[in-house]
Amino acid sequence: MKTAHIRNFCIIAHIDHGKSTLADRLLEETNTLSKKDMKAQVLDSMDLERERGITIKSHPIRMEYQHSDGNCYVLNLIDTPGHVDFSYEVSRSLAACEGALLLVDAAQGVEAQTVSNTYLAIENDLTIIPILNKVDLPSAMVEDVKIQMMELIGCDENEIIEASAKSGIGIQDIFDAIISRIDPPKNNVEDKTRALIFDSVYDNYKGAIPYVRVFDGVLKPGMTAQFFSHGREYEITETGHFILDKVKTNELRSGEVGYVVASIRDMAHIEPGDTITVKENKADKRLPGYKKIKPMVFSGLYPAEADDYDQLRQALEKLQLNDASLEFTPETSQALGFGFRCGFLGLLHMEIIQERLEREFDLDLVTTTPNVVYEVLLRTGETIKVDTPAKMPSTSDMQAILEPIVSAEILTPKEYIGSIMTLCQKKRGIYKNTQYLSPEKAQLHYDLPLGEIIFDYYDKLKSISSGYASFDYEFKAFEKAQLQKLDILIHSESVDALSTICHADDAYHRGVALCSKLKELIPRQMFEVAIQAAINSRIIARTTVRALKKNVTAKCYGGDISRKRKLWDKQKKGKKRMKMIGKVEVPQEALLAVLQVDND
Repeated sequence: MKTAHIRNFCIIAHIDHGKSTLADRLLEETNTLSKKDMKAQVLDSMDLERERGITIKSHPIRMEYQHSDGNCYVLNLIDTPGHVDFSYEVSRSLAACEGALLLVDAAQGVEAQTVSNTYLAIENDLTIIPILNKVDLPSAMVEDVKIQMMELIGCDENEIIEASAKSGIGIQDIFDAIISRIDPPKNNVEDKTRALIFDSVYDNYKGAIPYVRVFDGVLKPGMTAQFFSHGREYEITETGHFILDKVKTNELRSGEVGYVVASIRDMAHIEPGDTITVKENKADKRLPGYKKIKPMVFSGLYPAEADDYDQLRQALEKLQLNDASLEFTPETSQALGFGFRCGFLGLLHMEIIQERLEREFDLDLVTTTPNVVYEVLLRTGETIKVDTPAKMPSTSDMQAILEPIVSAEILTPKEYIGSIMTLCQKKRGIYKNTQYLSPEKAQLHYDLPLGEIIFDYYDKLKSISSGYASFDYEFKAFEKAQLQKLDILIHSESVDALSTICHADDAYHRGVALCSKLKELIPRQMFEVAIQAAINSRIIARTTVRALKKNVTAKCYGGDISRKRKLWDKQKKGKKRMKMIGKVEVPQEALLAVLQVDND
């Protein structure tokens, strides 16, 4: 295949704007899949994706299209996720492409993630093809949304393609635009071999399989692959393309997208963004790769059964291969034993990882309260990072605590501006400015503490805006704040899994609310259990789970009261002894109580 007849592109959009449906139509039109294999959202291969109706992983696929100019073109599509928590997937896909289809829902208009993904595509110097999707809906605002798109990317109105992925309107125009507007990759077959790893997967029989975009030279079975990041060598046993499943080929040439099998058993040897070269035609300089993304939210993952620790470690390694934004380090908890401290890009990302571990690897997990990473300035002048309340130094050693602040962008119809501003103020937000994308749609900019928005902010935003507002954020800086560590003591023992770091103004109310919630969730024991909230060893709230009581005097019929008193005294002594040696099991629902506490 000539390089001039290859087009590498991706589809970028906000969540639920029709990316997967458009990918279905493109596959149908190119006869990549037979009618019996065709199903809705065919590229969303995970059950989890289909259940939730969202794309979690980017999916590469190769299509062959017979154009009206008589030439057959190879179209390499990389379908990307739309949720803010999976933006790293999008950035990696963009680095492997020359063009992007920017999809906007005609009924919803430009939304936060549309703006964010567009800027990512512009940074990567991609050709952007604007597509207005769902134009056949009765609620479509075609002219209004066209104005928003022109404002966003500065295109002319005649460049915007009107389409409906569901009913097939405008699909032919999209193919014409891909071929005429997107540049083919450069023909660098004669150069030293360089291929960029943009994703990878683990196969029990073939080992770790990197997904690559070849920029220079050729990759063939029999060649010896070398990785720039660690210099190790592996013999290539198979190369191929993605046509839903992996299809073997004789070689991967400059400009092509595919996979490489080289019996790589050590999963740590494959890093997304690394460059592969070959010993036979070795390159001296690596490809630019990606900016390493920092996790925003941290949580502990522990196996419910201690014997599953090794299985959990292997599962996390395999998942990290498929999701490069996941980070984990071993840790120990007094309450939960051995587990891992994991870093995620957001709460949805954390939820998805936990569900994938439970489904794909058959694990039963216990999760601790999610929290963000803080910087602590010590009196010695040293600055340390704290990703769990258990690591927080004592108050006497601390000079200041710095919390992560994010630049937030909220897109909303103008009638909801007032209630959204009230919500942001409750979350300690600092107002920046308001811009109007159209007479009906506004863009609000706020600086918000990340710790305030990771729990229930997104749900509340959707609730007060009837689902119309959309939200995107990126890390800005660490800033000083009046923060305190809130400890929860159950039966006089501190439970590190329930400790949180919160603002001083909010600490008392949060402590009271947590104690009340835990009282409902912790089962009654044979002895009284005290639940206390403490700040700097000072108890600020307390509730008590009453003891289960056995009626020891049930066997006494009449007689003197002294006999009953003797039995009650004996019971009291037994309870006291039991309380000294008794241990309280904290159920998983109680550990997640922090998430359910409404701290307004």
